[in-house]
Amino acid sequence: MSASYSRDLNHPKGIGGSPIRRRRFTLFAILLLGLVFFIFVPWELPPSLKGVGFSSISRASVAQLMKSKKVEVDEIYGLLHLVTGDNEQEHVLSNAVHLDPTEPLELSVYAAGDTTLDWGKEYASLNKDYPIVVFSKTYCPFSQRAKALLEAYDIQPPPKVIEVDIRDDGNVIKHLLTRLTHHSTFPNIIIRGRSIGGSDELQKLHANKTLTKLLEDAGAKPKSDGSGK
Repeated sequence: MSASYSRDLNHPKGIGGSPIRRRRFTLFAILLLGLVFFIFVPWELPPSLKGVGFSSISRASVAQLMKSKKVEVDEIYGLLHLVTGDNEQEHVLSNAVHLDPTEPLELSVYAAGDTTLDWGKEYASLNKDYPIVVFSKTYCPFSQRAKALLEAYDIQPPPKVIEVDIRDDGNVIKHLLTRLTHHSTFPNIIIRGRSIGGSDELQKLHANKTLTKLLEDAGAKPKSDGSGK
């Protein structure tokens, strides 16, 4: 037996273990203490830091920030934002000389170049206020049939009807809808940001007695079953 091994047997390490283990234990204790402090002790930034662009930050606000997730907003909501706004907004697309509706567009294009719009909030607002949007043409018999059926359901909030043929940007909207919904004819019925198709698809849902649930799931409240009784 070597002399060094003999010395190790005669002088065993204490309960503290090796220096590496002691450092690991110390680091763990510091992290645990910091976590306890963060959770149970109210805190905010010192006044000296509030004047350099930081708003007051508390434990609660940081926790809320950590919980929040960025909402991925589909381009169709940009179009819905534009068509549900005031009439002046239809010039946004018709005046955009270099706009190619067959290619993906930034959401800011639909907001007249406004890059500060909170699309997460706009997404929620559109789903609440306009769960059903009907892109229609005034002279189209299929559009008239679809609008009549939806009217028979007495829906609240009522469907937002966009008469594409009387808008300055009607041709651009047609190309956008073709790309975004893969449906190129009218009507084009959008329920909570998704196209269900046109009049024939709507009539099938009504005949199968599944339209009411679809409307309710979208946040709309049909007061009738569409039978007219």
